[in-house]
Amino acid sequence: MATLSVKPSPRFRLPDWQTNSYLLSTNAERQRDASHQIRQEARVLRNETNNQTIWDEHDNRTRLAERIDTVSRWKEMLDKCLTDLDAEIDALAQMKESAEQNLQAKNLPLDVAIECLTLRESRRDIDVVKDPVEEELHKEVEVIEATKKALQQKISQAFEKLFLLQEARQRLNSDHRGKMETLDIDRGCLSLNLTSPNISLKINPTRVPNGSTSLQQWDDLSRFNKDHGEAEMKKAIELREAIALTIAEVSPPPPPPRSSMAKSWPQRALTHPCLMVSVLWHPSLHLSDTLRWPELIPSLCPAYFLFSDQQRAQYGLTDEVHQLEATIAALKQKLAQAQDALDALYKHLARLQADIACKANSMLLDTKCMDTRRKLTVPAEKFVPEVDTFTRTTNRTLSPLKTCQLELA
Repeated sequence: MATLSVKPSPRFRLPDWQTNSYLLSTNAERQRDASHQIRQEARVLRNETNNQTIWDEHDNRTRLAERIDTVSRWKEMLDKCLTDLDAEIDALAQMKESAEQNLQAKNLPLDVAIECLTLRESRRDIDVVKDPVEEELHKEVEVIEATKKALQQKISQAFEKLFLLQEARQRLNSDHRGKMETLDIDRGCLSLNLTSPNISLKINPTRVPNGSTSLQQWDDLSRFNKDHGEAEMKKAIELREAIALTIAEVSPPPPPPRSSMAKSWPQRALTHPCLMVSVLWHPSLHLSDTLRWPELIPSLCPAYFLFSDQQRAQYGLTDEVHQLEATIAALKQKLAQAQDALDALYKHLARLQADIACKANSMLLDTKCMDTRRKLTVPAEKFVPEVDTFTRTTNRTLSPLKTCQLELA
């Protein structure tokens, strides 16, 4: 006689079973809707970030092109200023050399006049008189010494001006060299694209190097160098004109007529060499005042071409880097949300499949119960079970999806 066996597990009521099924169904639908919403938001974010990246790249390429035009214009202005400055340095050096030749040429007339005065000091007794000849000789010495002093002053001024012109040229040359390097860098940046070779990750590309200047400071510095060079050239031109005027003023006048000379000199001294002394023009070089200058002109221009990344083109590149970093962070966040939603769906799918398996087992058991109850209506000798009483399982390999679901569960 069969005995009733009671399964030692908790018994649930039918409303509990229905509630559990309803919760599983509603949770599955809610998570499916949330996953769909995340996918839509991710698609929108991807499109927006792609458009933003494309427009940022276009804007920065435009800014780089404008920056190259600005630097090119400054380079052309510095080229012209350097050419004019070199020409002015050569012209002033030639004028200085001419003044030195005139200064040297005054030595012979001065020596002759002094020698005449020395010879006339050999006179004796009543012949030692202060005649017009002696007065003219003293005037000649005074004029030649004043002429030499004026020429020496102009030569010193020309030397100082050449020093200042060389200093201005060094500044302009350093500025021009920096402009050339800037053009090479900016043109290289403009030629880069997504398929360019040798592109690698740079650590902290938006940092501002020490010693960088702002765009306004950079423009002011270049303008100052240009204006300083032009101002020095203008002063050099004025100095050249003053030197030329001084040379013209100290040039030897034409010899006086013989009749006027005869009025000043005694008849016995008409053949004396001092009567035919004139201010001759002979080259020489005096360097007494130039020895106090430095032996070489030092390099006075600092290295000031580490453009801040805060110029207009640099601003755009920095903003683009920040925008890309924000885009990457947003995409990573959305990817993490999508992964979490996917993991939740896998877990809930595993729970649904487990519940379905439970329900299938329950249906099988109910079917077996109904088949067993047929014994009440069918004679024992005619009774044939319609359902196998034992549940047989085989050692089969689970699919990767089933394995992943079990691991997630």
